[in-house]
Amino acid sequence: MLASLGTMPELGRQLSGLGGCTHPVRLDGHRTEYAVDRTTGEIGNVLHHLDSSTLPAGQLLVRCNNRRATRCPACAETYRRDTYHLITAGLRGGKGASEEVATHPRVFATLTAPSFGPVHNRPNGVGRKCRCGTGHDEHDPALGTPLDPDTYDYESAVLWNAHAGSLWRRFSIYLRREVAKRAGLTQRAFRDHARISFAKVAEYQKRGAVHFHAVIRLDGPEGGETTPPAWASTTLLADAIQAAATAARVTGPDVDSRSHRFTFGRQLDVRPIRSADFDGGQELTERAVAAYIAKYATKGAETATGTLDRPIRFLAELAQARITDHARRLIRVAWTLGARADLADLRLRAWAHMLGFRGHFSTKSRRYSTTLGALRDARAEWRRAQAPRPTPQDGETTLVLAHWVFAGTGLSAAETWLAASLEPAPGTEGEPTT
Repeated sequence: MLASLGTMPELGRQLSGLGGCTHPVRLDGHRTEYAVDRTTGEIGNVLHHLDSSTLPAGQLLVRCNNRRATRCPACAETYRRDTYHLITAGLRGGKGASEEVATHPRVFATLTAPSFGPVHNRPNGVGRKCRCGTGHDEHDPALGTPLDPDTYDYESAVLWNAHAGSLWRRFSIYLRREVAKRAGLTQRAFRDHARISFAKVAEYQKRGAVHFHAVIRLDGPEGGETTPPAWASTTLLADAIQAAATAARVTGPDVDSRSHRFTFGRQLDVRPIRSADFDGGQELTERAVAAYIAKYATKGAETATGTLDRPIRFLAELAQARITDHARRLIRVAWTLGARADLADLRLRAWAHMLGFRGHFSTKSRRYSTTLGALRDARAEWRRAQAPRPTPQDGETTLVLAHWVFAGTGLSAAETWLAASLEPAPGTEGEPTT
């Protein structure tokens, strides 16, 4: 039918502009750009006009920009690539970051959750078996599930996830203290000598507990563009991380006369990062670190734990959900705790599908490197440059009048068929498609 109406080529161009997104947001409305005289304020010629009703799809289609690979593989891939470049910029420079960062002390740290009870695992070492007596392979669905679900501390597991972000913030405060202590400085004086920059991502272990992977860098007082002091070293930074992770504590709620206090687990890994890309696999490289963090930026609890990838409105929805029994119990506990007035600030029902975790999956300190927003803006600017429009003359500026209304999401059956046969247009990631 599209071919008979003669709209297929135009619709194909609009769909290819989605960059492969299969669940776009649909908008009705219009946008008009006018030239305006800077001196008089008089509105002049129309520079550009867009009306959704004149587009081949009948509406403006905007990428969903969902970071989850289970929801939109194309948008998640864009998010992964942007995260890779963000992490790399903080290790090598570029994207507005100084190349001097490559000479600063930096490590790759992994901070884990404590134990909430024995789970099926794959112990390190040749020939070693799980406590259950079985040698699990890496794809065994039993991995990460409790040996005895009835004694597993589901309540603490959910509350740990809910407080993991606060525990990281406490760790970052302690880390500055520990570095200052090792440098013989007060915390106030430390600000004049050095700065700690980081970028981290949250990952779910198979047992459903969040842990953090982070690039942590020791800079001069103004960040990556300033040289760290002579006393700054990778060894000093690693020692300070060990001490801060051990000391960090967050007091949790009292639930039915049971007190909760949260710490990081005993498994703490801190490894120096080398500058070389290839080293025979002997040491951790910049490329390996950036790729590892970017990979987990697009994965949520659903990938590791077998839970849901979207919120639920009613607990009864679990009856039809294809999830693991372990995830089901974690969600039920989160839902039950979410009904308590004293835990309302944790919003556990809203985040039950995430097993209680409500923080951002990827975060960074201000001076680490560029931002995801800056990368998206640069890509949008590049795309606009490929399709030049009339621009204001000297002495003029622009006035933009726009009105858009949400009209739904997704593609029709015919649009889905056509989109599957198209190659994404270059430079279209993250931009509305017209």
